[in-house]
Amino acid sequence: MTKKKEQRSNKWAFLIYQDSAPENYLDILEELHIPYVLSPWHDKDVNKSTGEIKKAHKHGALFFETLKSYSQVSDLLKDKLNSPAHVEVVMSPKGMYDYFTHAENPDKSPYNIDDIESGCGFELDKFIAEQATDEFLNDIIDLIEEKHITEFEDLVKYARENNYLLLSLIIDKTYFFARFIDSKRFKARQEKIDQEKGKETEEEDETDGK
Repeated sequence: MTKKKEQRSNKWAFLIYQDSAPENYLDILEELHIPYVLSPWHDKDVNKSTGEIKKAHKHGALFFETLKSYSQVSDLLKDKLNSPAHVEVVMSPKGMYDYFTHAENPDKSPYNIDDIESGCGFELDKFIAEQATDEFLNDIIDLIEEKHITEFEDLVKYARENNYLLLSLIIDKTYFFARFIDSKRFKARQEKIDQEKGKETEEEDETDGK
C-alpha cells in the first residue's frame, strides 16, 4: 500500500490557545524568521451548540519561501508554540482576514484590526489595505468630503501624517482618487460661477425694474 502524498504549500494557517501557548509566543515566532500574521485574541466567540464562550485563541498564518508539507508545519508549531496538530493551507488571504476580524459576519463578535500582530517581514499595512479595500475606499471618500480636500497632494500628505494604512490604497487607486478630487474641484468652481451669474441676473432685473 503506497503512502498518500502529503499536501504541500507555502502558506499555512494554524491556531494557538491563550491558556497553552507560551507567553513569549511573539519572540518565538520572530526567532523562526518566517513571515507571520496573527489575529486578535478571539475571546468572545460563542459555541453555537452549548452557548458557552470558547477558549481564547488566535488564528495565525505562516508564509514560507518554499513549499512545506502538512507534517513539517504541524510538527514545527507543536514543538515551538504548543499549538494543536491540525494546520490548514491558506486558500484565500481575503477569507483569512475576514475570519481574523469577523468583518463579513455580523452575527459574530467583531475584533479590532489594530490588534492584528505580524512580523519577520510580513507587510501588514499592505495586507490590510488589500483585504479591506471596500471599507477603506469609503473611508477615503469620506475623508475627502469632510476635510474638503481639493488637491491629490493634500490627500497623500494627510494619509502619511494621520492614517498610514490608507496610503497604499491611495497609491494603488491614484487615477480614481485624482479624478474624483478633480471632479469635486470642477463642480465647486462651476457652482461658484453659476452663483455669480445668478447674482448678476438678479442685479440686472432690479435695475430694469427701476
